[in-house]
Amino acid sequence: MSTFCSVIIIFLQIMSDIESNRQKKIASVLQKDLVDILQGAARSGGLTNVIISVTKVNVTVDLSVAKVYLSIFPHNKSQELLKGIQSNASLIKHDLAQRVRHQLRKVPSLTFYVDDSLEYIENIEKSLKGDENPIEDRDLLDKRKKT
Repeated sequence: MSTFCSVIIIFLQIMSDIESNRQKKIASVLQKDLVDILQGAARSGGLTNVIISVTKVNVTVDLSVAKVYLSIFPHNKSQELLKGIQSNASLIKHDLAQRVRHQLRKVPSLTFYVDDSLEYIENIEKSLKGDENPIEDRDLLDKRKKT
């Protein structure tokens, strides 16, 4: 009996990770319109030399919550801008609802996160170009191994 239950639990976890076509369509609509809203707000707010892009949107199965991942350049302003975006989430949701009112009946609540994957990639590239490149100097791998 316990083996059957564990199989069911694993199956449900796998199925919860798979997005339906509806979730993907809604995520792409939200992503496109959120880019326009955020970039327009940045321009009208007088922010210069700042780039905000929406890298990914994940919508829950019940379509009630959308996780929005933002890439903000320069990276040193990302937390400050994220706090401002989170504090204005209700206004952003309202603007989004006005744009998608003919496509969606209800706009999901928005939660914003910083996507630091580009910064992570830059750090890897710097490491590979620098003096401590483990590909060129195999002795560095021994130093990096966890004990």
